[in-house]
Amino acid sequence: MHEALLWEAEGERVHCLLCPHDCHIAAGKTGVCGVRENRHGRLIALTYGMVSSVCVDPIEKKPVFHFRPGTKAFSLGSVGCTMRCSHCQNWQISRAAPEEGGLTPLSPVDAVRMARQYGCEGVAFTYNEPVIWVEYVLDTARAAKDAGLYTVMVTNGYITQAGLDTLGEVIDVWRVDVKGFNDRTYRTLCKVRSVQPVLDMAVRAKKTWQMHVEVVTNVIPTINDDEETIRGIAAWIARDLGPDTPWHITRFFPYVELAHLPPTPIGTLKRAVEIGAEEGLHFVFLGNVNDSGTEDTRCPACGRTVIERDGYLVVTTNLDGGSCGSCGQPLGLGL
Repeated sequence: MHEALLWEAEGERVHCLLCPHDCHIAAGKTGVCGVRENRHGRLIALTYGMVSSVCVDPIEKKPVFHFRPGTKAFSLGSVGCTMRCSHCQNWQISRAAPEEGGLTPLSPVDAVRMARQYGCEGVAFTYNEPVIWVEYVLDTARAAKDAGLYTVMVTNGYITQAGLDTLGEVIDVWRVDVKGFNDRTYRTLCKVRSVQPVLDMAVRAKKTWQMHVEVVTNVIPTINDDEETIRGIAAWIARDLGPDTPWHITRFFPYVELAHLPPTPIGTLKRAVEIGAEEGLHFVFLGNVNDSGTEDTRCPACGRTVIERDGYLVVTTNLDGGSCGSCGQPLGLGL
């Protein structure tokens, strides 16, 4: 058993302080995430060191485009989530319980050893929600940093300040999903109370902990595809995270509880990219679409292509350190 971090005793209950669900957990029960259990008055992290998925991925697959482009990240995940998104692509693990099987032990030391063995420059915590794996993420990220590897959180961003600050010194990249821009959308789509913690902690990740932040919005017909929502997200990114923050606009495909909806029209996605530019964002990418050039990085000053991509593959670069190789414009890259 591995005792969890970030909790306090309340008689026979325990109060979990990790995410904004603010769970008060009865004896023998778990919180909303399904992986943090009150066992005899102690909060136990049931999935510590237990992985469901391990893969060597290009960092571009996360997607992360402006931090160590062209490198490989040793990517691993477990089970459980703080959200229950109606369109979840990884529902088989995000909605699974630890006792359902299929998990393999992998210590932090062995995770870092494998990352180096397979030629990876970083470690990414991904596939399910890594926030609820905080104890393992912390230990593995520390080991990764000691070995000279970078670290990435691919997250829904639903975390308390105490939770984020626990990880702040050992995480390099906060790749966060912003699934809408009002509480109503988050309640119906994600089954959480509010979007505000996601927004607040993304800003704190960047400004307090100097993490590299990239944002993903999966645009879903009738859910979050209205111009007010798209413009709201774009304006928030530009204002609170900065105009060089990459924003990945991705196409929705019918899945799980939203299988009745159509795929996002290409015109809707291209309009979202235009809105991002109108709100001052320098780097807006279009994902899940086979459209050449929509995932290339272009210099906002001279317009030249500085990183050309073919899917997840970096084909060519025109960089001078972190600046445009043609005009010298700084691009906000994490290199």
